[in-house]
Amino acid sequence: MKNAFIATCLLVLCVAPLNGGQDLAQAVAKDYDESLADLFVWFHSHPELSFREYETAARLAEELRAAGVEVTEGVGGTGVVGMLRNGDGPLVMVRADMDGLPIQEDTGLAYSSTVTQVDITGIEQPVMHACGHDVHVTSMVGTAKRLVAMRESWSGTVMFVGQPAEERVGGARAMIEDGLYDRFGVPDYGLAFHVSAGEPAGKVMVAGGLIASSADSVDITVYGVGAHGASPHKGKDPVYIAAQIVVALQSLVSRELAPLEPGVVTVGSIHGGSKHNIIPDEVKLQLTVRADSQEAREKLLSGIERIALGVARTAGMPEDLVPTVEVTEGTPPTVNDDAFAARIHDAFVRDLGEEAVYEKKREGMGAEDFAFFVMTEDEVPGAYFSVGGTSQADLDADEAGGTPVPSHHSPFFKIEPEPSVTMGVEAMTVAVLELLGNK
Repeated sequence: MKNAFIATCLLVLCVAPLNGGQDLAQAVAKDYDESLADLFVWFHSHPELSFREYETAARLAEELRAAGVEVTEGVGGTGVVGMLRNGDGPLVMVRADMDGLPIQEDTGLAYSSTVTQVDITGIEQPVMHACGHDVHVTSMVGTAKRLVAMRESWSGTVMFVGQPAEERVGGARAMIEDGLYDRFGVPDYGLAFHVSAGEPAGKVMVAGGLIASSADSVDITVYGVGAHGASPHKGKDPVYIAAQIVVALQSLVSRELAPLEPGVVTVGSIHGGSKHNIIPDEVKLQLTVRADSQEAREKLLSGIERIALGVARTAGMPEDLVPTVEVTEGTPPTVNDDAFAARIHDAFVRDLGEEAVYEKKREGMGAEDFAFFVMTEDEVPGAYFSVGGTSQADLDADEAGGTPVPSHHSPFFKIEPEPSVTMGVEAMTVAVLELLGNK
């Protein structure tokens, strides 16, 4: 009888699914050694620009299919959707962004990118994963592997979304407009994470409330009347008008937003003219605009147009030559559902250990188009969390006045792959099991 009992226990141990904690960490570490490490190197060394993620999407689709996920490609351009169905239960979306940045990598890593690619404007650019999206897609594959292996631990459906063009804050909207939710269902919950340089590798953080600012790219074309530089009175100088616009725009944040309301209006590019003594007939400005509320965002955008047109009219420009102002890319702020984020936080503490969870106040006004997946008419509860990506040794050196940790979007940006990828897999798996796990 005793031997039969022992045999039964051993059988249960052999077939019982993993359920977080040490077992999950060991399984993920094994996946990393066997496949995810090489997969990360491949993604890192094959970056692609926004809406040009052809090889990335194909490799992600291939890996998800190999894991046992039903895959649809070409959603919203190069987007990938994988459906893992496992009986009745909620639908949980797990999103990972895929695109790189037009930056020449200078990390010195053995697997550095040497890729160049023609972007959507027709310009050939160097390409680098300078924001960690290689970690995100690698961890998505790892999460799919774990959830397939743990089918007996959960019930419901997981929607894996490989999103294009996060760096242009356009890919999420493109997938929604291509019928993502009409074709695959409206999620009951939305999950995503971002690896963070400057935060401790192998740790995770989630909080409720505002997670990322809005971001809008604004193009202003200032028109003029060309003339000789020695006879400015015979023309209308768009360089002078543009310069006045640049200065006047700074009043929006300092004089029109409340003192405690964050906002940014940055003119990142100004181009016009061809020669010292020629007054041109056109100057182009490119702006980035950030806000932490939809109200502030709308005030800044409307103010930019008002100022641009007003300055030109003051300079005597006729109505057919006032500036054009166009918002070319944009996303609203990303806000985590408070109760949902608290639930995921508690699951991280419970299953990963309190020492694996860190807290930090938000810094800067970075943006993220995950908002388009959760801030819809369906009001999908969203939890967007952070996974640390920098070794403690590098953090300590920075703190002591040594080499600073390179920021995101830097040619020197790099993360520690193993703890970043494995924590990404563990944390996302824990979050999904919290929502779909058998209670």
